[in-house]
Amino acid sequence: MNKRILVVVENIDVNKSSGAKANVALIKNLVLCGYKVLVLHYTLKQIEIEGVECVAIKEIRSSRNFIASRFERLLRYKFKIDIHEYLEKIWGFSFTLFNDRNSIIEAIKKIDFAPDLVFTLSQGGSFRPHHALLKLSEFHNKWVAYIHDPYPRSTYPRPYDWVEPGHKRKWEFMKDISKKAAFPAFPSKLLRNWMGSYFREYLEKGIIIPHQIDNSLIDSKSPNVKGWDPLNFNILHAGNLLGARDPSKLLNAFYQYLQKHPESTSECCLYFVGGINKYRTLFEKFRSKTKKIKFIDEALPFYTVYKMQQQASVNVILEAKSEVSPFLPGKFPHCVAADKPIFSLSPYYSEVKRLLGKEYPYWTEIDNEKEIFSFIQKCHSDWKKGNNQLNRPDLKEYLSEFYLKEILDKLMLSL
Repeated sequence: MNKRILVVVENIDVNKSSGAKANVALIKNLVLCGYKVLVLHYTLKQIEIEGVECVAIKEIRSSRNFIASRFERLLRYKFKIDIHEYLEKIWGFSFTLFNDRNSIIEAIKKIDFAPDLVFTLSQGGSFRPHHALLKLSEFHNKWVAYIHDPYPRSTYPRPYDWVEPGHKRKWEFMKDISKKAAFPAFPSKLLRNWMGSYFREYLEKGIIIPHQIDNSLIDSKSPNVKGWDPLNFNILHAGNLLGARDPSKLLNAFYQYLQKHPESTSECCLYFVGGINKYRTLFEKFRSKTKKIKFIDEALPFYTVYKMQQQASVNVILEAKSEVSPFLPGKFPHCVAADKPIFSLSPYYSEVKRLLGKEYPYWTEIDNEKEIFSFIQKCHSDWKKGNNQLNRPDLKEYLSEFYLKEILDKLMLSL
């Protein structure tokens, strides 16, 4: 009889966030591993995943928490009175979160499904499924609590760290998970070690389940994006440019390459797809110099962006200038699946650099313009010779359902 896995997940709308994309890829690969999977999701609309029973959790709309949350929103948006920080200093979390937690608990109690493992998956700075499972002790001995990023925000590496309202309660929440979850899980080894430096139980019990390659996406339709020509030498950065992900050295290195190799201008492009946030003025400056730097500051469908990654000549992973980056970016499996060179513009101590290996030729820090220039020169030369593959079957295996099954079979045996 197939082992049964209940997945309680915040969001499975792949067009909304990188977290949702990673969630769906993991769910699909759980099915490929041969498990019977039931997904309870809080996307607040019905979404289907092939081969999986997906149940949309209904929001409780008649509770004190719901009424209080709507009153707080009314004050904030209509009367411009913002009290959420004051409330979080008292309670640690919002009334909305408490109501969502209770909605998830109620949905779990209604299902007729006896799981061997229970996964909780979240996104961003939100851990609603984890809040719910903390209240359901009957599942703690089979709970895989997936922690995708550091939490609370004070545990982030610089320059992303800050102390939030209700910091102490948030810290206690994460401590509770470390003690009560049978299998705290992390997408990266560095993240497990990082969080284990704050909560020792994560270091003692934590397991690594990397973000997954979703092979069902590889045959997605060609992108209908104005100006995109897959026959060009396209360097692609897909994803929002958060405040500390400064693209200026990459932009300048590419522009200088065109200046020194004008004969390459007709076939070289640098693309940014996703929100550019505070860098709009910088992009406009470079766009006035050359039409070969393009940014698409709109929400393209995930399948379109994925196909662009497949067709790109180079995919870029751009991380903040920092001493360490324990994150495994959600797009890392997309870049590996594309089998094209990856420009890893990351700190020396980063999960991306660790996985690519010490000998990988296209790693440097985000502000090393000279090295980035040399990467462009080398990759463009190789591309013209028809030598343009990442060629890392070891990484494809690591991010596959086969390695995932090895991990989970060991968990099943320990139950």
